[in-house]
Amino acid sequence: MAKQAEPDVEAGINYWSTQSADYDGVLGGFGTGSLPRIDALGSRQFALYLMPELCTVPSALRPLRSQPTDQRTRALDVGAGVGRVTCDVLLHLFSDVVLVEPVESFVLEAVARGRRSEQDVPAVAEDANADPIAPWKGIKEKTRSVTFIQGTLQSLEPSHPAASGKVLGRIGYQPTSSELSKNLSDPTAGDIDSGFDVIWCQWCLGHLTDPDLVLFLRRCRVALRDPTAAYIIVKENTCSDSPDGGPRSHLDEEDSSLTRSDMAFKQVFREAGLSIVHEQVQDGFPPGLYVVKMYALH
Repeated sequence: MAKQAEPDVEAGINYWSTQSADYDGVLGGFGTGSLPRIDALGSRQFALYLMPELCTVPSALRPLRSQPTDQRTRALDVGAGVGRVTCDVLLHLFSDVVLVEPVESFVLEAVARGRRSEQDVPAVAEDANADPIAPWKGIKEKTRSVTFIQGTLQSLEPSHPAASGKVLGRIGYQPTSSELSKNLSDPTAGDIDSGFDVIWCQWCLGHLTDPDLVLFLRRCRVALRDPTAAYIIVKENTCSDSPDGGPRSHLDEEDSSLTRSDMAFKQVFREAGLSIVHEQVQDGFPPGLYVVKMYALH
């Protein structure tokens, strides 16, 4: 039996470098309809189901008794594109986000969007059909922060993201030296190396081979702040399983990425030593697309 073709990281980067650095480009032409908003709302609801203490308004999700804490919450956004998930999901829930993206045009656009929010410069899309560039929550007020890193998932060490790629800067909140001394054994490392409450992986894991994905997820597990209350969240397209119910995957030669079936993902999760805490299908997307599943792991 011939060996199945596998993703090639350089081919994937080359493909995405030809796409526009906006929501439409990173979402394959679905950036100007309802999909981005539906996707973001589904993601935020999924995260709040897992971590209701993140809810900031009175609701059924908010715990009756919240434990007071002065610890800032932290998220890692991998394969982050132009910062869509950071802006529309993570900054609504977490204090500090580290954004990692390999494609230069995408990560530079993410930096530009973040800087405009920091400087309170109105961002008006030149194209009336382009995605609206919303201000990033908490950046102008310096209550929240985003750190930008250009690097691949293959080389990313989530426990030490600053050493895993090119650091392009930080916007918003800046920790004081006393805060770093209190929270870190090595204050010179900065707070971006202090672990994460959530590691968010969306529409990017198809660019990893199965062995690389297993290793990446194992590295992510080590970077979770709390092994019982922090999560790796995977949100990805899924194809159908094989006729016998086993794992299956399909290589898209255009962007050199794998679409895995539900059983294929679960096989990788087991090999990485991870447990599924919760799983859910994303509803409300346009017909004809792959089924998108969300998995919470630790």
